[in-house]
Amino acid sequence: MALTKYNWILALITICFCVSAFMNGANDVANSYATSVAARTLTMPQVGFLSMITEFVGAVALGNRVTNTIKNGIISIKRFDGNPGSLMLAMASAEFGSATWLAIATTAGYPVSTTQTIVGALIGVGFAADSPVVWSWKSGSVSQVAASWVVAPLLAACFSAIVFSTIKFGIMERSNSFQIGMLAIPFYLAFTCAVLALFLVVEAPTAPSLEEFGAGKAVGIVLGVFFGILILAYVFVRPYLQRRLVKGDSRIKFYHIPLGPLLMRDDPPLYWPAKADGVVVIDYYENAYAAKDSSVGHQSDSEKDVAISTSLEKANPLVVPTARNRIVTPEERFLAPSKHLPAAHPSRLYGFLKYFLFQGVTRDCVSHEDPRLHATHARCKVYDNRTEHLFTYCQVLSAMLMSIAHGSNDVANAVGPWAATYSTWQANKVATKVPTPVWMLVIAGFLLGAGFWFFGFKIIRALGNRITQMSPSRGFSTELGAAITVLLASRVGLPISTTQCLAGATVGVGLMNFDIRA
Repeated sequence: MALTKYNWILALITICFCVSAFMNGANDVANSYATSVAARTLTMPQVGFLSMITEFVGAVALGNRVTNTIKNGIISIKRFDGNPGSLMLAMASAEFGSATWLAIATTAGYPVSTTQTIVGALIGVGFAADSPVVWSWKSGSVSQVAASWVVAPLLAACFSAIVFSTIKFGIMERSNSFQIGMLAIPFYLAFTCAVLALFLVVEAPTAPSLEEFGAGKAVGIVLGVFFGILILAYVFVRPYLQRRLVKGDSRIKFYHIPLGPLLMRDDPPLYWPAKADGVVVIDYYENAYAAKDSSVGHQSDSEKDVAISTSLEKANPLVVPTARNRIVTPEERFLAPSKHLPAAHPSRLYGFLKYFLFQGVTRDCVSHEDPRLHATHARCKVYDNRTEHLFTYCQVLSAMLMSIAHGSNDVANAVGPWAATYSTWQANKVATKVPTPVWMLVIAGFLLGAGFWFFGFKIIRALGNRITQMSPSRGFSTELGAAITVLLASRVGLPISTTQCLAGATVGVGLMNFDIRA
């Protein structure tokens, strides 16, 4: 029989859970895609749609193991034996504290660790309830979680540096980098898919442990996926790249990849072709510096260039860029056209609706106004844009892998306390070791994606290019290194910080410039 007298606690923690999961998505999901947006590989609308899918898959398919750690491993539940109401209140308090801080930090644009937030909230609850905090070195304890916050960024930095070093020295710095890249890109695609396949196999909640599953089977699956994708990449992806990048045919898009060998014809049978005079490859190193309207808004174009150049010369005499063209804001796109109409006019209401639904994924998250940051970017090596374009496809895969990893790891931050409270309420006794219901993971997965859709732009702006210059090859290395680290931690049940992993991976790639100021 359910604890009906504590319905109010269940209602309170349910509300806090929704806020926490939504803000978790707004803050932490940006970690997965920030480098893709900064490198101009993906646009904000594309990231919005992808995040809804990948976060949902990660949370629902892979999120159960870490959720159990958050529920049971941080504080001792024995303190609440025989007093289920106190446990429900303790978990509700932790969820409330976590949701409040995440809402404040996300609104202010601070990229914070949602993992540290919920672990800290649970420790605070443990102190208040006089419940022993699990400090001892054992699985899921505070000691292991805290250690992972140091070890994980270092591992992510090492993984990403290793990946980027193979790209940098094996491809990018060769005189014929594009030709080598055309040969090597299928291997990077195959490797990324093999890593994803490995963790999908051994990380699923119903999957046996790696020991039970058998190393031979795991190796067989990984090698099978690797060589299968390698063959598909050579048969279908390489002709697509040859047609687009070598022959400069802007009519073909990614959805023409299934045509494979047919693209080698002089006049391939293209469905829904793009414009023949379109851009084949964008400039991935385009100047992202944008002058502040407040300081140059009433100057002529030539005066703006002089003002910007002067400010940049003070930061670095070698850097003299011009301002980047300003991108239309959502307010100008959706609200300004109908601003003169009455508030109740259908056109204006439609504008409000479009603004509400799309303002989060139509903002400029690449431009910046910091001359010192531009000076930092200028110290990074610039590689061939065609070779960089090859890695956009790898980067999309690695970003999706990172997002799935985030969904599997960070869904516990919101679901853990809620699941413990619900199971206790339902059983009429302290019950935290029951499996987390799938429907909870479904709701959490949706809220993670929705949080990014509406407010993720704040953290995308704060991350991305803020540490070092991003490009598709660097972004791919960063995301893959961080994703491997997060998935490894999720496998052993450690709720690590994806924010710190991504920061560590970015630093690892940045250090491969061999210039501490780059």
